[in-house]
Amino acid sequence: MIINAIAVGPLQANCFILGCKQTREAAVIDPGGDADQILLALAKDRLTLKAIINTHGHFDHISANRALKAATGADIMVHPKDAPMLAEVSSSAAQWGMKSEDSPAPDRLLDDGDTVTVGHIVLEVRHTPGHTPGGISLYTDKVVFVGDTLFAGSIGRTDFPGGDFNTLIRSIQTKLFTLPDDVTVYTGHMQPTTIGREKRSNPFCRM
Repeated sequence: MIINAIAVGPLQANCFILGCKQTREAAVIDPGGDADQILLALAKDRLTLKAIINTHGHFDHISANRALKAATGADIMVHPKDAPMLAEVSSSAAQWGMKSEDSPAPDRLLDDGDTVTVGHIVLEVRHTPGHTPGGISLYTDKVVFVGDTLFAGSIGRTDFPGGDFNTLIRSIQTKLFTLPDDVTVYTGHMQPTTIGREKRSNPFCRM
């Protein structure tokens, strides 16, 4: 399995390229900008993009949806509760004094328990609302991609529209902290962590 992390867009959100070594098929998780950089990374590893997966609908995680879709034809995937946000990217970015393009409509809606197959990689979808109503995490083979749900020593903000602190903590405790301690957590910003480390020391959600 290939995992390539790229900090993209004006807010430097983590975009992840997940590739299957055998089939060279790939998914891009949270393309928040810099589509040319993402496409170059795909080409460097000889990967064919099959899926564009948004862990949630904030503009800093979906701003390159349109460009990647146009370049590759890959399916855009998001939870139904965040799907309306894809048509509001430009207005959301403008509120931060930035420019972005609205995303095309999703090709597939993902809900809790669904799977996304990329080559020989099978991603399990876990609905982890709280940062947004439709936040999802993606788990496979000792790694989980959590968007802005959980960070090293912190959690996602809940003061944006649709956010809720208690819902976020419940998502972390029931959908993430039930994973093995040695699972690597790839977060939407900053450095990776592990489930065990956050269970032991995260001040917001210790168990």
